[in-house]
Order: sequence, then structure tokens, then C-alpha cells
Amino acid sequence: MTLKDKLAAQRIYILLGALFITSLVVSNLIFQKFFYWHPFDVKIFGSKLFEISVGILPYPITFLITDLISEIYGKKRANDVVVTGIFASLFSLLIIYIADIVPATSWSHVNNETFSHVFGNSIIAVFSSMLTYLFAQFVDIQIYHFWKRLTKGKHLWLRNNFSTWFSQFVDTLSIVTLLSYFGILEWVNFKGLLISGFLFKVIVAACDTPFLYLGVYLFRKRFNLKVNEEINLLEGDNLIDSIGKIDH
Repeated sequence: MTLKDKLAAQRIYILLGALFITSLVVSNLIFQKFFYWHPFDVKIFGSKLFEISVGILPYPITFLITDLISEIYGKKRANDVVVTGIFASLFSLLIIYIADIVPATSWSHVNNETFSHVFGNSIIAVFSSMLTYLFAQFVDIQIYHFWKRLTKGKHLWLRNNFSTWFSQFVDTLSIVTLLSYFGILEWVNFKGLLISGFLFKVIVAACDTPFLYLGVYLFRKRFNLKVNEEINLLEGDNLIDSIGKIDH
């Protein structure tokens, strides 16, 4: 790859990381609203199938992005994005905490009680989600690269779905358990939310497979990559030196 191509790949990596962090943080902030999607009139343990939190909507995007980064940039770069996402969640948690404790003015459109009701539980939710998410994402990356090594870079659909399904079950089980334990969710809804959340993520993971194929195809075409070939990004001093050479 030419230096120009590596710099372009670096910019795309940063963009993917930004989309990843945005999806992660937003999912933690909006989780308290629940919606329904009833393509089938089915009840699971007394709850309608697919009555789930809106926080689940952007969440599968994070697994699609980490799978794409894993495929194109390698395991280390995918892990770096996950760790960055954890720090972003911690920082958002700090901002929420400070915003919650400062007093609202008498003319504020959102008073203290409303803000605490909407965002107060986010502190527990973000912390709980952070722990489960960190584990689930690393599980996803490990399984993804296990299948990638086993298939020698072939059968993209297999590693995309198998890694996401298992990691999403781990994530859904962990987060629903923790939120129920802290009293944010009622235990009576535990089984229904667990099954609905997991099945919804399975469906989304299956639906995003064509997008992963498209992304991998575009990357391989743009950067002339072979099957199982990864982009080795410029790092540290090498990147600074290379940019300096371009400028001169």
C-alpha cells in the first residue's frame, strides 16, 4: 500500500471508531424508553415478543463495526476501539453525574426531578452496561478471529454471525440480570426481556451480514487487499515522519 492509501485507511478507521463510540454512548442514554415491534402475536413468559428498550437499536451497530475493523484492520485495532468506547462511557457517566447534582433554575424547562428520573438511572445503567459490554465485545472479537483463523479468511457470514450471536447472548443476559438486580427492571419481566432482546439481536445480526460483506468488498477493492489480508496502519513516530515527508 502507498503512504496515501495508509493515511486514507487511518481516516476511515477514525470515522468507524467515532460511529462506534457514538452508538455505544447513545444506547446507554436512551435505554429507559421501551418500544414494541409485533410482527408475530406471540407472548414469552407473559410478555409480548419484542417489547424491548430503544437502547438496543444502536447497539448491534457496534458489533458490526468491530467485526468490520477485525476483518480489515486486525484484532489489535478492534480491541483498541472497544477500550476507547469504555473510556467514552466513563466520561459520559461523569458528565451525567455532574449534571444531575447541579440545581436547576426556577425557569428551567427540565427540573431536577425530571432530569434525575430520566438520567439518574443512567449512572447505574452505564456502569452495568460497561462491565457486560466490555466482556461481550472481547468475547466477540476472540470468537471472530478464532473462526477467521479456522476458515483461513473464508466464510465471512459464519464468523460474523457466530461471534455476534454468542457475544450478544452473553451481553443480554448480563445486562438484564444487573438491571433487574439494581431494581431498574422488574424481575417478572426478566425472562421475556432476555429472550426478546437476544432474538432481536440475532435477527439484526443476520440482517447486517450483507452490509458487512459490502463493507469488506469496498475496502478490498479500494485498498487492493487479498482474502485474509489486513491493513497495517501507520503508528506513532512513523506516522509523524511520513506526514512530514508529504508536507515537504
